[in-house]
Amino acid sequence: MNTRPVIESPPEHAALSVTFNSDASRFVVGLDSGFCIFLSNSSQIQTARVFNAGLGLVQMMGNANYLALVGGGRSPKFPQNKVIVWDDSKGKIALELATLTAVRGVQISKSRIAVVLQNCVRVYAFQKPPLPLARYETADNFLGLCCLTEKYLVFPGRTPGQVQVVQLATDSVSIIPAHSSSLRALQLSADGELLATASEKGTIIRIFSTSSCAKLAERRRGSEFATIYSLRFSPSGNMLACTSDKGSLHIFDVPNPRKGRPSSPAPSIGGGSSNAEATNKWGFLSNIPFGPFSDVYSFTSAAFETGEEPLLPSPARAVERGDNTVLGTSRPMKGVIGWIDETSLAVVGAGQDARWEKFVLREEEGRTVVVREGWKRYLGN
Repeated sequence: MNTRPVIESPPEHAALSVTFNSDASRFVVGLDSGFCIFLSNSSQIQTARVFNAGLGLVQMMGNANYLALVGGGRSPKFPQNKVIVWDDSKGKIALELATLTAVRGVQISKSRIAVVLQNCVRVYAFQKPPLPLARYETADNFLGLCCLTEKYLVFPGRTPGQVQVVQLATDSVSIIPAHSSSLRALQLSADGELLATASEKGTIIRIFSTSSCAKLAERRRGSEFATIYSLRFSPSGNMLACTSDKGSLHIFDVPNPRKGRPSSPAPSIGGGSSNAEATNKWGFLSNIPFGPFSDVYSFTSAAFETGEEPLLPSPARAVERGDNTVLGTSRPMKGVIGWIDETSLAVVGAGQDARWEKFVLREEEGRTVVVREGWKRYLGN
């Protein structure tokens, strides 16, 4: 009989956050020891920085050397109420932004930094020292929802379910009554002209024009409530991908009035035939008006891995209960989407069971389908 004491293995590294850069060519992972940048197409590591402390949020500025950092995890590198702009080419801090309350999210562009707090979004000019430009009140925004391009800034409104769209050239603000319940996800297209939204119900995704704020389309993920993990437009804006806690990746056709269909060896990818099939998936029941049967569903879907992580409280519930809400200490994010190109995309999750999966769109028997091409535990755990 083996009576030797069990030797404890060292704790595995955990991904505290994962985000894609603007063109989804790379994704950056905040760790309990620093951050790593990976290539989206292969999950090959490109850059690793060791700080010996946690980063609960890391956001890249396109393909530039600047990254926005927020401390997180059980041993944060920086205070929770501070945004650090890190110049990775010089290996030092370029800018610091301090706030009175905890940072929930941050977006960074060549000209602006948007800092998301629980009930407001603060905008600064990207310069040294940072120049405050604007402050916008919002409803509770524990998830740090915000999108920033060179033309638009988008975030929740003052009333749950509303979206505020700021045209940065004129600082004009438009209000979109997107949903009747609180927002769960927001995403702009690559050119900033399309906006996709989902509420905490997770059944309906709505697509709007940012220039006119008109609703262009409505897509149904399903009839059961779900927690939306991620929304992401394809590079052309002709398709929209969605993940949820149901463990499914859905891809929808998107009417894009500003662009024609891209040329492709598979002409029906994202095309009208797939959309028609999605509309008619219920057969004669699709003729019943004002119900889920007549809605447009995804034209293809596939399962993705949500990982084996403990069920921890969401940031909103943790605040209500007075629990620790440091970034990286609640349930790790899963199902974060990045389109590699018009026919392939990566789905990445955080946590100890941190996985990268690659999916591709193919033509099979006259239908466009999405299939998983490969996967990897990118931290090597």
